[in-house]
Amino acid sequence: MAISVRSFAKINLGLRIGALRADGFHELRTVYQTIGLHDVIRLRIARGDGIEIRCEDPRVPTNEWNTCYRIAERAMSALDAQGKVIIEIEKRLPVQGGLGAASSNAVSALLALERVMKKSLPGPEKLRIGAEVGSDLPLFLIGGTVLGVGRGEEVYPLSDLPRIACVIATPGIAVSTPKAFADWDLLSGAGEGAELGSSGPGVAVPTSEKTARSTMNASAMTGGDARRSPAKLTPSSPSDKMLEFGYAAASWLSSFSQRKTKAGLASSGVPVSGRGRAETPLLDLVRTGIENDFERVVFPQYPELREVKRLLEQAGAQYASLSGSGSAVYGLFSSSDAAAKAATRLKKSGVPAVATSTITRQQYWKKILDC
Repeated sequence: MAISVRSFAKINLGLRIGALRADGFHELRTVYQTIGLHDVIRLRIARGDGIEIRCEDPRVPTNEWNTCYRIAERAMSALDAQGKVIIEIEKRLPVQGGLGAASSNAVSALLALERVMKKSLPGPEKLRIGAEVGSDLPLFLIGGTVLGVGRGEEVYPLSDLPRIACVIATPGIAVSTPKAFADWDLLSGAGEGAELGSSGPGVAVPTSEKTARSTMNASAMTGGDARRSPAKLTPSSPSDKMLEFGYAAASWLSSFSQRKTKAGLASSGVPVSGRGRAETPLLDLVRTGIENDFERVVFPQYPELREVKRLLEQAGAQYASLSGSGSAVYGLFSSSDAAAKAATRLKKSGVPAVATSTITRQQYWKKILDC
């Protein structure tokens, strides 16, 4: 029996990069939000043993480097199950786009495996296995609006925002998360003299390798000023940065919750009156000044991504940001019509873009298995 499962994407509503930890990762603060764009995972069990990954996209690894492979390997052991696991990945999301596609693929593969085997792992066990495979995985075991702390793997469900129309722009650029962290360390002075530097979810990279990659990035720049590294960032306390993000996020979410109660919103976040009020959390978000730290190092390296953000804002986005380390850039809009018009406008400018919307936790779990 084969099982098909949707594998939804996420965006980051703000992202703060904190101090380099003893384990070689950075402390992070972010609010994850699942959205309607997705890949499709198909899984079945055949005779034999081992794990086989199939995908038509040549950029997707089909060996043990694939997150689906790694989570299936751990899950089969935890479930005490036997058989050959065959996983087909139908790619619709960009590779290295900052939308969490690989992490989401892994979680969907885990859910499909449970259904095929007719066995379930306890929730804490699934979260533990997910965190072992990668920092972004646990958020997809919750869905909706999720607070991410630690290196991003420690997740807490938040009160869901109402459906928000958005546009996801996906320029044909692959931004390496390890390189983005390395550039952040280089510019902020973090990790100087440290033995390890964070390379993003799941990997710690020696400082020598990190420095070499940063040097490689600088030497590969063309045209001089357009991609020249900016001056070193003004030093600030990493703990202060984390607190600032916490205050901003708490203020934003608290304001939304208060407005939600006064407006008579249902528990799903949908106005009881039926009138759209998506502009409320959007404006609250803008007022907090919440931002993504990766923009400070990714935009100088890829100025075309800064231009995409500008195009989204010109097209009417009430908030626009890089998602994760990119290269996807998203914009939040006050209505589906506004988002659709903005997506059309970006495509006419030569930027691949699609209109979609955020999805609540309830919608996430209803749709993920309804494939």
